[in-house]
Amino acid sequence: MTRAQLAAVKIVAVLALAAAPFLVSPFSVTLLNYIGIYSLVAIGLVLLTGVVGIISFGQAAFVGIAAYATGWVSAIQGQSPWLGLLLAIVLTCAIAAVLGLVTLRLQGHFLSLSTIAWGLAIGFLFGNIDGLGGFNGLSNIPPIAIGNYVLSEGRQIYYLIWATVIVVLFLLHNLLNSRLGRAMRAMRGGKTLVESLGVSAYWVNLTAFVIAAFLAALSGWFYAHLSRFISPTPFEPLAGIEYLMMAMIGGATSLLGGIVGAAVIIFLKNAVQDYLPLIAKGASGQLEIVAFASIFILFLQRARQGIVPFLTRFLPRTQPQRPEAAAALPLRKQPAPGEILLKVEQAERRFGGLVAVNKVSFEVRAGEILGLIGPNGAGKSTMFNLLTGALRCNGGSIVFAGRNIERLSQATIARAGVARTFQHVKLRPRMTLLDNVLLGAYPRTRSGLFSGALRLDRQEEARARAEAMRQLERIGLGDNPFELAGNLPLGNQRLLEIARALAADPLLLVLDEPAAGLRRNEKQKLAELLANLRREHVTILLVEHDMEFVMNLVDRIVVMDFGVKLCEGDPAAIRNDPRVQEAYLGSTV
Repeated sequence: MTRAQLAAVKIVAVLALAAAPFLVSPFSVTLLNYIGIYSLVAIGLVLLTGVVGIISFGQAAFVGIAAYATGWVSAIQGQSPWLGLLLAIVLTCAIAAVLGLVTLRLQGHFLSLSTIAWGLAIGFLFGNIDGLGGFNGLSNIPPIAIGNYVLSEGRQIYYLIWATVIVVLFLLHNLLNSRLGRAMRAMRGGKTLVESLGVSAYWVNLTAFVIAAFLAALSGWFYAHLSRFISPTPFEPLAGIEYLMMAMIGGATSLLGGIVGAAVIIFLKNAVQDYLPLIAKGASGQLEIVAFASIFILFLQRARQGIVPFLTRFLPRTQPQRPEAAAALPLRKQPAPGEILLKVEQAERRFGGLVAVNKVSFEVRAGEILGLIGPNGAGKSTMFNLLTGALRCNGGSIVFAGRNIERLSQATIARAGVARTFQHVKLRPRMTLLDNVLLGAYPRTRSGLFSGALRLDRQEEARARAEAMRQLERIGLGDNPFELAGNLPLGNQRLLEIARALAADPLLLVLDEPAAGLRRNEKQKLAELLANLRREHVTILLVEHDMEFVMNLVDRIVVMDFGVKLCEGDPAAIRNDPRVQEAYLGSTV
């Protein structure tokens, strides 16, 4: 599908939305209004659950906070609904920020359970505050007015609701294709990778959490002024589960899936309520949940990724434009050749009674390739994790570029100029080669939430894309930058990891067993790349157990065995050292 065809489809969809109130019944317009209102929550959950990977059952509570905030301002205080919108957004986002600060450090199902807990607590509060009408609810909420024009009918508020939904889609689409958006998309595979790229996973999660709450606040504001009455029931955790179902059925990885899921749920509920009494008279109320659950299970079996991703598979892909040449991103000041860049002194790491790294010392000089080798279980990977911040030292010091880093986080160390690869490849398989490499350029760019959503980052984005393209061409993968990373063979995936690391313009490139699992020809290709990097004076620390691969590449070698430093020297000396031969072969030769 060409860009022109895609633009034509979007225009037709907008025109259809604009014409709908004149073509359908007033009841259908009301359904469309509620689809738009619920879509805002579902889109927020697509961002939070489908993109970032946080499952929240408590979004209905945020909708309720906003609804009661605007209800209190407009119905009780007699102020404008627009003032109610301001309070709804501020209050909802503030509460979301506080809850996020407290709960987002939890992992896995504990985080999901916490959303149920505060969802129950907030929903319970709505019915127990006398000033908000208690469980009887709050009535006489005035309609929204634009100047003297009162949006009291469904057809009148329809355009405001759907204009808001379209603007939200536009802004979030821009955001997800920006620096921050790529970090959000990378979160779903776990935080280890994103932290190693200089990204604070915690703050990315918190940002997504507050954005989802903001969209829930918009939904609550519209809900209160459309229904003109609110009570605690629509904001209980059961409604939160329903919102989550909307995102899942529509497609949790697609913004459009939020709208499709909301439409499917609302039309299905309406159909079940209409036709179930004809099948089971007198028991329709009890069977409604059963019927709805059965339909949901059917969707999960036939379209597990959601309706929109399921249908997208049958549509032709839009071919993106290759990045054009642009000015280079800012470069780090590299140290002078031969200068001590990394100094490890008496580093120690214990796991209970096991000493994995026992008072190891060595240094890396700028412009050299240092090999850190040893047999399996020697402590190489633990030492690697100490250098990159994945683990903390129990003793000793690590100084990088004149700065002690042994107590710093992975993200801080990455921003200081240490880029790494992983023993077990960590890419985002559903992101393109270009986007994977763009993740590496995160520390060299500065655009944030608003600049990304409003496309104010175009110049920086063009420079970052050009840099990512240069790195892909540097490793020989520039022919198809829009191929999905998961489609590459293992050897090319390891090269792609190196390209991502190089995009950070690191002072030190740390490679964790890059030859592991590679065939001979793939090792030769990797060795050629590393040799080229050495000629370009890139400083590399190579952690590897394959001596044959290391010997012809490195300038110096540090050998570890059973957590201690066995010896250090040039490749020829290490090859002939009896201690190394015994460590690898069990005896000298």
